[in-house]
Amino acid sequence: MALTGRAALLAALGSVPIGIWEPSLTGILAVNVPLAAACACDFALAAPVRRLRLSRSGDTSTRLGDAADVMLTVTNPSARPLRAHLRDAWPPSSWLPGAETAASRHRVTVPAGERRRVTTRLRPTRRGDHRSDRVTIRSYGPLGLFTRQGTHRVPWTVRVLPPFASRKHLPSKLSRLRELDGRTSVLTRGEGTEFDSLREYVPGDDTRSIDWRATARQTGVAVRTWRPERDRHILLVLDTGRTSAGRVGDAPRLDASMDAALLLAALASRAGDRVDLLAYDRRVRALVQGRTAGDVLPSLVNAMATLEAELVETDARGLTATALRSAPRRSLVVLLTTLDAAPVEEGLLPVLPQLTQRHTVLLASVADPQIARMARARGTTDAVYEAAAAAQAQSERERTADQLRRHGVTVVDATPDNLAPALADAYLELKAAGRL
Repeated sequence: MALTGRAALLAALGSVPIGIWEPSLTGILAVNVPLAAACACDFALAAPVRRLRLSRSGDTSTRLGDAADVMLTVTNPSARPLRAHLRDAWPPSSWLPGAETAASRHRVTVPAGERRRVTTRLRPTRRGDHRSDRVTIRSYGPLGLFTRQGTHRVPWTVRVLPPFASRKHLPSKLSRLRELDGRTSVLTRGEGTEFDSLREYVPGDDTRSIDWRATARQTGVAVRTWRPERDRHILLVLDTGRTSAGRVGDAPRLDASMDAALLLAALASRAGDRVDLLAYDRRVRALVQGRTAGDVLPSLVNAMATLEAELVETDARGLTATALRSAPRRSLVVLLTTLDAAPVEEGLLPVLPQLTQRHTVLLASVADPQIARMARARGTTDAVYEAAAAAQAQSERERTADQLRRHGVTVVDATPDNLAPALADAYLELKAAGRL
């Protein structure tokens, strides 16, 4: 790092005998007048920092795991050229580990009266809003003996959105949806289906679907096709209490729940259903309602970006009351919460009948894959004890799921990688059975 002021001068005069320059800086200048004049000239020729004008442009949002480019434009209105080192400071979570020094520091040269642009590439490691800090500029004279240094605040915010890794499953789920929607030969009929069209009978069709009146008017046998009813309401409820803060692998349970909710929202909106979001622990953390099919996914992603798990016990009674207000008509309520025995038995089960009486309820929970690995472990005494503990944990979890099923709740319990497709399959099964 370059020295400034008195320290730089003393370093430059390091060859002067100590007896000459030790008493005072005045004595040094008297002895080495040419060097002192050079230093004064160098300082005078360094471009002033505080007169610089700075502005930003570039990305305002990115997905977690992707890069964001933020441009900083430096305008030099002075009559002296700017030769500077610049540091564009951002929070530590805006960079990959060890990458901050190389990414945030720039060398910049701006001729008098001109402007130049530098680009800072962010690679955030956390969701949420990342706000820029100060821009520090160190302006050098032509000899590099003295510098002028100052800071500017140039506000900018980059919102880091959930990565939506489960979108890779969307094409296969849409294919299943098209099968349910009467666009292929695989057709279903149930309480929640409506008449779609007539087509010619093919071997294997259910004879109960034959339309005898239409058959009498034509030479071939006609069958009715059915499709699931559209415009159903789905309320996604994210539990943001303390249980969602537990980490499974490298991410909190809340992140896996959000990823599953996004896949379900994308699928349901394509199916013609209306999707809302409620995030709750002891108060409403996010609420998205009344979005159109084309706007629902961006709205959900934007609302989820700043959500963080709160280290408080979720108020199940308040959550239920808020969900009932958010879904006044019969809906599919998807609870993304825990299957741990204590929170379910003490919090959710006492108020669950209020939901199940009016709505179809589906509960999705993130399972820890480490528990399954522990349950399979053998070979040592410690491994056997771990397997026994894991088996007990699995048994308690299954017992809790059975209690919920007896109340009419559909339960999805899967690891983070499998939760999103499993939840989408459960939605399609409910739709195929006419329960929406």
